[in-house]
Amino acid sequence: MKKYVFLLCTIVSLLSCKNQKQTNGKLNIVTTTTMITDLVKNIGGEHINLQGLMGSGVDPHLYKASEGDVTKLANADIIFYNGLHLEGKLVEVFEKMKNKKTIAIADALDKSTLIGSEYFASNYDPHIWFNVDYWKQATAFVVKTLSEQIPEQKTAFEANGAAYTAKLNALKTKIENTIATLPKEQRILVTAHDAFNYFGKAFNFKVVGLQGLSTATEAGVKDVQKLSTFIIENKVKSIFVESSVPKRTIQALQAAVKSKGHDVAIGGTLYSDALGDAETIEGTYIGMFEYNVNTIVEALK
Repeated sequence: MKKYVFLLCTIVSLLSCKNQKQTNGKLNIVTTTTMITDLVKNIGGEHINLQGLMGSGVDPHLYKASEGDVTKLANADIIFYNGLHLEGKLVEVFEKMKNKKTIAIADALDKSTLIGSEYFASNYDPHIWFNVDYWKQATAFVVKTLSEQIPEQKTAFEANGAAYTAKLNALKTKIENTIATLPKEQRILVTAHDAFNYFGKAFNFKVVGLQGLSTATEAGVKDVQKLSTFIIENKVKSIFVESSVPKRTIQALQAAVKSKGHDVAIGGTLYSDALGDAETIEGTYIGMFEYNVNTIVEALK
């Protein structure tokens, strides 16, 4: 613990006294989650130097900065992070930095439209990427931010933003068409933790997570028993594992349902707090969303 506190202090100290540094004439951008890395990559393209801190399958709720992250953060001209306390262990780093180089994607959104939660540190559900319209707002926000920092590339950023927004519009239409094939009474999504509330609100699913909004909260025996009863009463056909959460919680839930004389299948693994492996379709925001929806719909039919 003492070592980690020292590491945080080192990062803050380095960032506080740092002037802008550029590599090959390009700004150095650091991002936290894989979703944000993918977004900034689509907007910045070849005009920025981009490094992401987190990889596939990494849980941002529990992520701790490593010694290797110190160099990345210290050399960054801009740091894009989710905000709303998603990056729980990094929050104190970002909040102690007294300059404008740290940019929270959540600042692009009107907080009155967010899902509130008295059980999460920010009092809001931080899983904002599961609303495609929010991600379009985030796209415009990144375009604006990069254009202000690199005005000579404003035209390129705006063109990239327009092209990516068109892809997001197409994604939303495709998702709606796929979900329309699933009867409304079967739209009950049970997962390891409450990462899909924005998805549920946007596409008319009842969403139930075993662990709540943060994976830092362990599910207890009562939680498992209560949810197993809900599954049986609502005749839920399948429940889902998440790529960034250990399988044991959902397996325990499946076993609890079986102990009561009923069966529920594990419908597959969903990408929640991180994208899939790099260089795969699921390693992109759009590919991840399509994969999740296809997996959910097929398992619940």
